[in-house]
Amino acid sequence: MTDHPENRLKDSASPYLRSAAHQPIDWHEWGDAAFARAKSEDKPILLDIGAVWCHWCHVIDRESYENAEIAKIINEHFVAVKVDRDERPDVDSRYQSAISSISGQGGWPLTGFLLSDGKPFFGGTYFPPEDQMGRPGFRRILLAVADSYRNKRAELERAANSLADAVSQAEVFSGARADFDLGVVNSQIKSITQLFDIKNGGFGRAPKFPHSSAIDLILERYQQTKEKHLLAMAETTLEKMARGGVYDQLAGGFHRYSVDERWLVPHFEKMSYDNSELLKNYLHGWQVTQSPFLRETAEGIIGWVNEVLSDEENGGFYASQDADYSLDDDGDYFTWSLDELRSGLLPEEARIMELCYDVEAHGEMHHNPAKNVLWIARDAVDIAKQLGLDGTFVRLTLAKSKGKMLAARLPRPTPFIDKTMYVSWNAMFVCAYLEASRTLIDDRIGGECRSFALKTLDRMLKEVWTESRGFGHRIGGPALEGSLDDQVFSVLALLDAYETTLDPRYFSAAQKTMDLAIARYGDAEGGGFFDRPSDAAPMGGLDVRRKPFQDSPTPSANSVAAIALIRMHAFTGDDRYHAFAKKTLEAFAGIAPQYGLFAATYGLAATLFAHHPIQVVITGLANDSAAQALEAAAHRAFRFGKSVLRVTPQTPQLHLAGALKETLPHLPIGKALAVVCSGQTCFPPTSDPAQLIALLENGIVSAATS
Repeated sequence: MTDHPENRLKDSASPYLRSAAHQPIDWHEWGDAAFARAKSEDKPILLDIGAVWCHWCHVIDRESYENAEIAKIINEHFVAVKVDRDERPDVDSRYQSAISSISGQGGWPLTGFLLSDGKPFFGGTYFPPEDQMGRPGFRRILLAVADSYRNKRAELERAANSLADAVSQAEVFSGARADFDLGVVNSQIKSITQLFDIKNGGFGRAPKFPHSSAIDLILERYQQTKEKHLLAMAETTLEKMARGGVYDQLAGGFHRYSVDERWLVPHFEKMSYDNSELLKNYLHGWQVTQSPFLRETAEGIIGWVNEVLSDEENGGFYASQDADYSLDDDGDYFTWSLDELRSGLLPEEARIMELCYDVEAHGEMHHNPAKNVLWIARDAVDIAKQLGLDGTFVRLTLAKSKGKMLAARLPRPTPFIDKTMYVSWNAMFVCAYLEASRTLIDDRIGGECRSFALKTLDRMLKEVWTESRGFGHRIGGPALEGSLDDQVFSVLALLDAYETTLDPRYFSAAQKTMDLAIARYGDAEGGGFFDRPSDAAPMGGLDVRRKPFQDSPTPSANSVAAIALIRMHAFTGDDRYHAFAKKTLEAFAGIAPQYGLFAATYGLAATLFAHHPIQVVITGLANDSAAQALEAAAHRAFRFGKSVLRVTPQTPQLHLAGALKETLPHLPIGKALAVVCSGQTCFPPTSDPAQLIALLENGIVSAATS
């Protein structure tokens, strides 16, 4: 219990902000009241940006913000503002840019010191409470900043104004415009290849992040060129990640990233946006390789999401699951000591699982050396050979023992699940689940994914979409203005839903949302899109117009917008969409090559723009097995941006443009046929599933250029 009343964060909709309600600091949420108070009291603003899933955010909370002496300094000299980066990505992105240019690093917690108008003049990330290892402590920094604000104001104001101007220039990418050149993809593929870790998979060194768009870009380029090293890069990366500790070997789902090069020891939080994009990667990897292991990993992600991140009754995907259940814990829920493993298994089962997951007396966790991260060190064949056992027996034992271990894990104190539902992240998962429904077309899981995705999308349309403003940012709770991400990811979800169902209301909503995005977020002169609408409320002294371009941590909203525009043009033939897609790609064409791996979504958009989306129409009666075989074949082949439309004599009028619009009326709709088109080119209809797969996979379609 505390000896002071709860602060004003107690009524916040954000679980991260509510978790600070007991702190002895007079916190404000981001808004006009905080700025007005800072001006009236002539105080600087202390800005804390974090997230409920962020371990070091909770560390600084406990060490400093719950410290009565430090709180007294803050309350006396500052107006304190706490921001949830998931709730306000627009605030976070701007101050990340500013503070990282001051300190050379970004991330969470982000600690900023601002003038009363919101312009930053100093900051960093985590600060220890007292001087430590040559680093100044938070207490000393607070007092020094307060002194500078009183006695060196003019100097701080010059620094803040200069910084705000620099951030403004950087964020709108002035001078980045160039003519569109598909050669950018070649340079990106070269850069990604150079960063590839041949031994461990993935790109670059520790810490290692998945880079989902890069994996899709490699797979799409492989489908065009059949260069074997590209497939080896993608397959090695997917397999190494899925065998590593960065994947939850018992329950499924991926942790946020690996602290080492081998994907063994993760940061244990699990994010919605990572798992949606990785689900697509594993589905695409399975399409290209037919590897059962990649398919099993995809199904493992779905199983975990269904169990942990889903509002099963109403539709919707939750935001995240924390890494830890307390500050004294570091992944204890997910890790195992040798004694813990043996206590729930028979001796022979334990020996098999110890070999499988490399569980030993001394594990990988520094805070608790007895704890092991589970990773696949040996498969069933290796274990059977080492122990002299039958391979089938080992496989069955692995499956049974895995279930026992999961059951033994469930009673442990469980990391917090943030049940906030953000629109952009929900749209990403709608796309991923609809991809699963098409890719796992003969599977019960696919049907369940389809149903839940459509339920979620229907909820989004009902609760957070309006014809005048498009999508908001959060499902449930107080309304939040939507961002560019919320609009463009939702357009892709609506188009995917239309392709899946041919329900025209999804297409209508997609087109209206795309048009709103162009009108409210688009830069008609310079090309591309700003992350906030043109009529958004002012947001303090760093109210710069920002065009998000880098894939970090989600795919770039401008690149996603270009993909959405290209797909809208393919369906409508409306040249407005083609022209704005071209202008968006040109807005970043001058800098895209230097971003390489971190602009892989731009590479996907550029590829789609140059080669046109592939559209496949399957005709035939509703229950025609030959048509069903063609549909399954069309879904089996991975091509980025491909759409498959299943039409019958009862199908209402389709939204079609280009060669497909001219071709379809001449086809016998009651006969099982597949026709493949791209832009102004259609290939002869086929009734042979193998021929259809060959047409989609052997690169012929990619020869169609703009």
